[in-house]
Amino acid sequence: MLKIVFMGTPEFAVPTLESLLSWDGCQVVAVVTAPDKPAGRGRQLAESAVKQAALRHGLPVLQPTNLKSPEFQEELRSYAADLQVVVAFRMLPEAVWNMPPKGSINIHASLLPQYRGAAPINWALIHGETETGVTSFFLRHEIDTGDLIFQDVVLITAEDDFGTLYEKLKTTGAQLALRTVQAIAAGTAPSLPQAESPTLRAAPKIQKETGRLDFNQPATVLANLVRGLAPIPTAFTQLPDGRTLKVFKAQPFDDEESSGPDSGNVGRWYSDGRSYLRVQTANGLLDLLDVQLEGKKRMTVAEFLRGFKTDSLTVTG
Repeated sequence: MLKIVFMGTPEFAVPTLESLLSWDGCQVVAVVTAPDKPAGRGRQLAESAVKQAALRHGLPVLQPTNLKSPEFQEELRSYAADLQVVVAFRMLPEAVWNMPPKGSINIHASLLPQYRGAAPINWALIHGETETGVTSFFLRHEIDTGDLIFQDVVLITAEDDFGTLYEKLKTTGAQLALRTVQAIAAGTAPSLPQAESPTLRAAPKIQKETGRLDFNQPATVLANLVRGLAPIPTAFTQLPDGRTLKVFKAQPFDDEESSGPDSGNVGRWYSDGRSYLRVQTANGLLDLLDVQLEGKKRMTVAEFLRGFKTDSLTVTG
């Protein structure tokens, strides 16, 4: 029986852990996850989603603060794992990923080598991709560059945002992980070098400023940015009165008269005071559909306008 140490932290990794536990051909001997950290208004220590799942199954849980610690590595080595499975965890030092005889595999939420990095789901949407997927690969020094094992394609629909695509990839990734581990156990897993190309797109960590809507960009580009950051961490802008407005859903306004460039009015806001809120971009109007004003709850634009004075906007219709 294949002995496995599982490493992961967020809810995205939980289905993969569950899928491994469902197969009697392997045994998850321990789980490594992030230390508990303060969360919520009371700043109480909160356990990671993976830790909660591990405890439900009675699994040993390791929560190192330093992966290079000799004490942690000694404890990890004591479980004598044949393989380590990593999903949405931290970058591992070589002494850790190279410890098991069958190595360590990672499940990454993109079709590698595209979108290497911390935020592949977000960036696939931001760039307007129509498909993405999940990849299993063997870990090595450089992040997300190890030899490929399997890949599964997932289509991106026009309605998808980060939240819905996250759910699709979470499920597909769990299925892929089990198939990969079964192939490794059977000795049939491929190991294919990744192709390098100057056209590869990276997926760096999302920063707060990533979400700022720049109306000097076309409406289609901004709508994709909104999709890629909804429902978290969320795109945002400032209203003419200076208050911050989060934007959860937006689309280019389909109107021939407003579809072309209008550089003189970029950033101008338009509303009828009742049903729509639009902003002129470098190419077309951006129709805001689902928003949240600072200090308020999330709501539709129609709900938002019922309590918002439109004096600072160009009122039309």
